[in-house]
Amino acid sequence: MEVILLERVEKLGAMGEVVTVKSGYARNFLLPQQKALRATKANLARFEAEREFLEARNAEARDRAADDGKSIDGNSYIIIRKAGETGQLYGSVSSRDIVEAMEGAVKRNMVKLENPIKALGLHDVEIKLHAEVSATVTVNVARSEDEAERQAKGEDVIASQMADEKAGAEADAAERAAIAAEMFDDNFVPENLDDDEEAEDETPKRAKVPTEDPKGEEE
Repeated sequence: MEVILLERVEKLGAMGEVVTVKSGYARNFLLPQQKALRATKANLARFEAEREFLEARNAEARDRAADDGKSIDGNSYIIIRKAGETGQLYGSVSSRDIVEAMEGAVKRNMVKLENPIKALGLHDVEIKLHAEVSATVTVNVARSEDEAERQAKGEDVIASQMADEKAGAEADAAERAAIAAEMFDDNFVPENLDDDEEAEDETPKRAKVPTEDPKGEEE
């Protein structure tokens, strides 16, 4: 379907351009949002007659979007989610979740999230407030408020966790090795043995078995 753009539309064109789009996209988005008109002779004439008004309306909308962008650009929003040891989420964070975290400051179609967020960390997300105005916010996905605060300070919480676990495992291994070395030391004396006692020889002694003297038997 051919349409006349009533404002600049990303990846399509500028105001006044006639472009070809899919019918569904035109009917479900461009036409109801008053971003375009069907490219008929009557509408082309209408557009030219209203061009000045449309340009002024677009400039006003752009200025409002710019003001709104100043209040959110650079902001950080915390979203708490459960995740595994490697930082992968049990689920994901969608554009709907981001809108909720921003308390409705933007509409869902303004959140430009190509794929749902599936890992802990800081994620920069573009907010398209107008065809010519964008803002960037940071989505801080963490397992707790404390973890979110650490991430905000630049800490890689997953790397820190893995390092702590590795250090703990190495400490346990060193402790076990030290105990084993002490036990096999030639000078090792059990703690429950008094200094003036000697360990009894627990090696069983063989009992003497009497043997019969064949000469002692009666004839």
